[in-house]
Amino acid sequence: MTAKFLVSKDEVIKIFSDRWTPLSESQRKLLADNVRIVSFKKNDIIYRDGEPPREVMCLIAGKVKVYKDGVNGRSQIIRAIKAVEFFGYRAFFAGEEYKTSAMAIDNCVVAFLPIQLVIKFVHENNAVSMFFIRHLAKLLGTADERTVSLTQKHIRGRLAETLLFLKDSYGVEEDGYTLSIYLSREDIASMSNMTTSNAIRTLSSFAVENMIAIDGRKIRIMQDEELRKVSKLG
Repeated sequence: MTAKFLVSKDEVIKIFSDRWTPLSESQRKLLADNVRIVSFKKNDIIYRDGEPPREVMCLIAGKVKVYKDGVNGRSQIIRAIKAVEFFGYRAFFAGEEYKTSAMAIDNCVVAFLPIQLVIKFVHENNAVSMFFIRHLAKLLGTADERTVSLTQKHIRGRLAETLLFLKDSYGVEEDGYTLSIYLSREDIASMSNMTTSNAIRTLSSFAVENMIAIDGRKIRIMQDEELRKVSKLG
């Protein structure tokens, strides 16, 4: 597998050690000896629902979606992973197999570290344990908010929230408007808990109201404040 990113092992070790400060020299060496760096192409599967968790993953570059296949094979995007974010470890701490799958949204690079080595660090270093506690707590808070939004907001509010989430998570291109992530209408619909046809119609409605502009998969946020009002009102 090849990707457009060139990432050195030294860069990856720095990412891990910066987030788990302080690490001893021996721990840094263990990181260097055990980290595995893998490049994925768009639509490659990184892990699958039902597999046993054996490694902690960190997205170094690119974008990844975590999703669940539901009723009648309909895929529901649970969350989008951005660089530099850890993922794929919750199942291990819960004593479960993976309940979701992860797929590359575009070309990306992922660092893998054996879960048993991470557990060793957790026992040796309070900073590592607190890192995962905080990360899991934030994920739980976000999941709680999303549950309320996806069940109580109307279609317009849900779609507006998704567009703003993508903007806040991935930013915009140099023009200051275009989302730096290009998702299919199916993915946008999945993140908004609606059908693809409803997502297409609502996007068109937003475009008519000049809140966004659409060019294929490129979406420009033209009126951020108005879109946030729609999201808030639900």
